[in-house]
Amino acid sequence: MAFGFLKNLWTRLAGKPVDWDEVEEALIRADLGMPMTTRIIGQLKNRKEALSADTVVQVCREEIAKILPREAWTLRPLASKPKVILVVGVNGTGKTTSTAKLGALLKRRGHSVLLVAADTFRAAAIEQLGIWAGRIGCEIVKGQYNADPAALCFDAYQKAVKQSIEFVLCDTAGRLHTKHNLMAELGKVRRVLQKADPSAPHETLLVVDATTGANALQQAREFNSATQLSGMICTKLDGSGKGGVIVAIQNELAIPTRFIGTGETEEDFAFFDGREFAEQLV
Repeated sequence: MAFGFLKNLWTRLAGKPVDWDEVEEALIRADLGMPMTTRIIGQLKNRKEALSADTVVQVCREEIAKILPREAWTLRPLASKPKVILVVGVNGTGKTTSTAKLGALLKRRGHSVLLVAADTFRAAAIEQLGIWAGRIGCEIVKGQYNADPAALCFDAYQKAVKQSIEFVLCDTAGRLHTKHNLMAELGKVRRVLQKADPSAPHETLLVVDATTGANALQQAREFNSATQLSGMICTKLDGSGKGGVIVAIQNELAIPTRFIGTGETEEDFAFFDGREFAEQLV
């Protein structure tokens, strides 16, 4: 997957002297955020040699590589109990689809998975996850619309314990990060789960849309404040030339991207590889 969000920067600088305003604008347009943009420009200005487009891009790549996790990460089951993963985010980011695709990825790796339709508010959300469950061969726990999502997640955990299921994936309701009452509800889900397992949820993954740029960074700030994010799923990277927000969020909040979505099918979902990402910026 070629992310290429610095290609525009290289194109604009090729064959002419470096214009610092142009560099700054291009980096901000790449969704790297102002702190990362300032850091990169500072490194470039410290260079003694004349700068070319290739040098600028190489420095960008080096600085981004320093920010991203260097070690490969994978998702492993717990030794003697289900691993609970909350999937959170605003509406329209691909949250329900990402939950299902994560289930499919774990199934392909030989793990047992239980999907939880804890989005009891959005019309057709339960049906959507149910269709995915049938497609990928996963059990699903679902309730009625407007049911208590915290109680549903608790019941799903108990079911997973009884059936020795390794992963419990909870698709929570999409919520605007500005709606404090809905954000507080995520805290209730966490507290209720901890009655069954004090360490649950074991992962809380925020789904962000790569094409929304700086708004994704604000979403990450608010969700992290409300529910202690452990990682991120970045969707809609296919053909968009986007992805800089991955760097901005890692740089400001130290929230690593764990998975990326690059298309519509269940195979278009993979573990995030920081090294590959840094190599494919142009």
